[in-house]
Amino acid sequence: MGKSGLGAQRRERLNALREAALHRPVVARHLSDGFNGRWSRRQWAQASLVATLGMLVAAIIPGFSPGHDAPLPAARMSMALPLPSLPVARLHGQSGDSWQLVRVERGQTLASLFKQFGISPTTLHEVLQQPGARESLTKLKPGAELAFDLPVGEGGKGGELRALRFDRDATHRVELTLEGDDIRQKVIERPSETRTVVLSGKVGRSLFRSARKLGLSPKNINTLTDDIFKYDIDFNDDVGANDRFSVVVEQTWREGELISTGPVLAATFTTGNKLHTGFRFERNGKAEYFTGDGRPLKKSFIRMPIPYARLTSGFGARRHPVLGRMRMHKGVDYAARPGTPIMAAGDARVLSAGWQGGYGNAVVLDHGRGYTTLYGHMSRIGKIKRGQRIAQGTVIGYVGSTGMSTGPHLHYEFRINGAHRNPLSITMPPPEPLSGGALAQFRQQTSVALTRIRKVENIIYADAGTAEPKQLAMAGAKKNGRKG
Repeated sequence: MGKSGLGAQRRERLNALREAALHRPVVARHLSDGFNGRWSRRQWAQASLVATLGMLVAAIIPGFSPGHDAPLPAARMSMALPLPSLPVARLHGQSGDSWQLVRVERGQTLASLFKQFGISPTTLHEVLQQPGARESLTKLKPGAELAFDLPVGEGGKGGELRALRFDRDATHRVELTLEGDDIRQKVIERPSETRTVVLSGKVGRSLFRSARKLGLSPKNINTLTDDIFKYDIDFNDDVGANDRFSVVVEQTWREGELISTGPVLAATFTTGNKLHTGFRFERNGKAEYFTGDGRPLKKSFIRMPIPYARLTSGFGARRHPVLGRMRMHKGVDYAARPGTPIMAAGDARVLSAGWQGGYGNAVVLDHGRGYTTLYGHMSRIGKIKRGQRIAQGTVIGYVGSTGMSTGPHLHYEFRINGAHRNPLSITMPPPEPLSGGALAQFRQQTSVALTRIRKVENIIYADAGTAEPKQLAMAGAKKNGRKG
């Protein structure tokens, strides 16, 4: 037999052995192959192949691996707990089992709330007959809280009102209990506490938002921008995010809730490196704001008695638009939309208010010390009358085109002892400072507020190394007539 025949026989034998290995257990193959205690090279290779396959199967399918036994289910226990029994009052619909709390929204009235809950108009009439109820309930302000006791079984609607709670004022709550035709009133005193606090912070992205977060009311913020610092700070261009403000106010708290914030007693505002201060003080029965040395922060006159207007004609000689000839223009003209409010340039007494020849509807104000102002061509005059004393900023009329006028505008004149002056260039008279006993009282009254602000600012700037505490100390020294 040639070499090719021997090779063919060997290949047939190998194929037969391979088929047997795939269809028989390893041990069986060993026995059938005549295992003599020692494995041949072929047997070692076959055993390695089987072991490798086993390891791959165990790695791919975790369930075959002894290290990933399924966890045994945890033992569970159950207990039957009885629910609390329903109160008898709830079962029978008696008083006290359902209070519906309502916060009044804009436009809501007591009648509309009664209708919302299905309470009869007769009950409404009976409630309003109780002492003090009409005064408290007929002029509900948005945010006020009322509580209605109504039957639970009817979903809080359509049932007979059993009780009503409302606040008579900041410290007293009234509860009306209705039993048939009888109404009993109980007044509950709610004690409150008033604290004088200093609220201090940075302007940030929005002065209004930052001040509101501190607890200042919108009225407090308007006081800062419109009454105290309006003449010294341009809040549109002069204020940066890192500028600081401190405000002294009185807050009233009740049962842990802030219920009201009083007027601004004192304030400081730092723009850049400049410190501005303002202190509240009543002069002649009227609250004003002053600098630390007793000078009013409010100027005697405002330059422009009309907001959002455009100057169309200045002071001096010009060709009159109606008469067509050169004529002295004794004031300045501001063009604005018809109906735009016109404000008094300063505190004054009304000299005249009515029709005045070519001025049309006009108002003349006497500001004292020889200063008067005139406002002409109004569409209508405000709610003022001759001889009345009015404050700076009071609306005295509205823009129009009455008299010798070619379009809606305000003609504004400024006079000193009867002589016309240009209101855009004249040096306005300074306001009268405090003096004598009023100044002494002012210093005594405001020293407490200044001390409070200085204490808070010193704490805030203790590690900042800025100049605010030093500036406050200088302001206090100046206020008390000493050099800083």
